[in-house]
Amino acid sequence: MAIGRRVGVVATLTVALVGLSALPALAAQETTVDSGDTAWILASAALVMFMTPGLAFFYAGLVRQKNVLGTIMHSFMALGIVSVLWVAIGHTLAFGPDIGKVIGEGGWIGGLDFIGFKDVADAPSALAATIPHTAFGVYQMMFAVITPALIAGAYAERIKFSAYLAFTTIWVVVVYAPVAHWVWGGGFLNAIDGLGALDFAGGTVVHQNAGAAALVFAVVLGRRRGWPQDSSIIPHNVPFVVLGASILWFGWFGFNGGSALASGGLAALAFTNTHVATAAAVFGWVIPEWMQHRKPTTVGAATGAVAGLVAITPAAGFVRPWSGIIIGFAAGFLCYFAVNLKRRFNYDDALDVVGVHYVGGLVGALLTGVFATTQTAIAGQTGLVYGGGFKLLGQQAAASGITTVWSIVLTLIILKVIDWTIGLRVSEEDEITGLDLSQHGEAGYALIGG
Repeated sequence: MAIGRRVGVVATLTVALVGLSALPALAAQETTVDSGDTAWILASAALVMFMTPGLAFFYAGLVRQKNVLGTIMHSFMALGIVSVLWVAIGHTLAFGPDIGKVIGEGGWIGGLDFIGFKDVADAPSALAATIPHTAFGVYQMMFAVITPALIAGAYAERIKFSAYLAFTTIWVVVVYAPVAHWVWGGGFLNAIDGLGALDFAGGTVVHQNAGAAALVFAVVLGRRRGWPQDSSIIPHNVPFVVLGASILWFGWFGFNGGSALASGGLAALAFTNTHVATAAAVFGWVIPEWMQHRKPTTVGAATGAVAGLVAITPAAGFVRPWSGIIIGFAAGFLCYFAVNLKRRFNYDDALDVVGVHYVGGLVGALLTGVFATTQTAIAGQTGLVYGGGFKLLGQQAAASGITTVWSIVLTLIILKVIDWTIGLRVSEEDEITGLDLSQHGEAGYALIGG
């Protein structure tokens, strides 16, 4: 019997030791990189990158022929400027360890642990458990690239290229990176540790942030010569507009679907919502346009689609597809009327960044507070329709207000400093000549006899 007990004790200890030795392996498995998730995020990063050239075509088609290259440069150069800045300082400010506490556990800004992509390795990060930190970092880089490029629509056809470079460099670091941290990096607006606001893929971080800055830019820079009376200020290449909108629609599947940070049901839901909301937004824009002007326009259909893409962005992973259709239609309808307000208030937002991106982002953020469902809720946050009351709607409004004020105040300061130093606007002669020749020394089209 004694021998049997000894054997039993030895067997028990052996099993225990084997179990303990397996614990590190089990822990490692919990944070092991998943190849499927990684492939989806890298593909999504490429899709989001492609959106910026798509935006270049969309904006370039809307301006006059003499400014087509200058407008394209505003988007294309953002790929160069912001990508380098993101590695150097942007990523760590947005997604570094939280500094300070403002609301709950959420703070103001990320620390400098990842400066220069230091320690951004092939292992997963705290914010994305199944993909390499490098994949997460480059995916977020593409969001940072397109956000200041969106603002370019407000100052099209009249900004110095040197002022554009200075503004984009400062704005990404000073304005964009902090807001990204507040919402996605563990800061004070996020759903789990902070205010409780939901922003799946950038309704506040990208669209309201850029739209508020665009409003300030349009007011500070002043109207284009001849606007709104000059009948020559019309889109010079409508096929470019449709091409750009189509590329944006295509790339937006990565913008929203990739924000699930994994390949699975949530990505599929965001993907589906992205498409159906955009489709509905086309009708939301075209129907009132048709009723008012008796003719539906191609530019209107393309712009309505972009409005739908913008509005579904904050909600894509939190609502069911039937809600996505409502959100998209509402965005197309409301953005149509918002765009027309610029003439009433006499500010020259040249390519309708405020009316489409700010208003669309705001519509999407608020309707997330209405339609967020228990099936995709984060931290128990559900919308008005699903019994959550007005709490989430209030949180969405608060996050939108905070982001708007931050962007307006900081953008105004940045613009004033640039205007006092190197100047913002081209000369009257250069504006008449066009940005292509005056700023870049080349023409977009080499026409025989032209």
